Amino acid sequence: MAPKSSLLISLIVTALLWSQKAPPPPVEEVLPKQAPAQPIPFSHKQHTAQGIQCAGCHPIRDPGFQAGYPKESACMGCHASIKKDSPAIRKLADFAKSKQPVPWVKVYKVPDYVWFSHAAHAQDAKIACTECHGPVADRDVLAKERPTNMLSCMQCHAKRNVSNGCDFCHNTQ
Repeated sequence: MAPKSSLLISLIVTALLWSQKAPPPPVEEVLPKQAPAQPIPFSHKQHTAQGIQCAGCHPIRDPGFQAGYPKESACMGCHASIKKDSPAIRKLADFAKSKQPVPWVKVYKVPDYVWFSHAAHAQDAKIACTECHGPVADRDVLAKERPTNMLSCMQCHAKRNVSNGCDFCHNTQ
C-alpha cells in the first residue's frame, strides 16, 4: 500500500507542477517624469567640470553594496571659501557643523530582495557608472533616466555573458 500512495503523491505533484504557468516576462520600467526634490540643490555638472570623479564623492565602502554619499565636512573643504554665502551652502555648513548627514533622496534604487553590489559592478567588472546612472556629469538636476528593473539588469547580464539565474541576484550571496 505504501508504494501506491507514494506513486499517487508523485503523480499529483508532477501534475501540479506541469499545470503551473511560467512566470510572466519582466516588463519595461516606467521612469519618473521629474527629479525628486532634494534638501539642497546640487549640480553634478558643475562639480564634474572641476574634475571630481564619481568615486570621489560616492565611495564604495566594504562590503561594497552601496556607493555612499560624501561627508559634509569634505564638501566644506571647498565650500568654506567657495559660494560660502549662498543659502544652500549655509544649509550644507549647518549639516556639517552638527555632524548630520544631508538627507539626500535616492534617485536610483533596487528592491531589498535583490542582491546588488556596486563593488562587483564598478570595481570588479569595470562597468562605468554611466551604464546604469546615465550621463550624470551633464546634469544640473538628477532624475532617474535609466531603468534599474529586472529586465534591464537581465539584458545587461546577457550582453556580458553573466548569469541570469534567479539565485544569482535573488539570494544573499
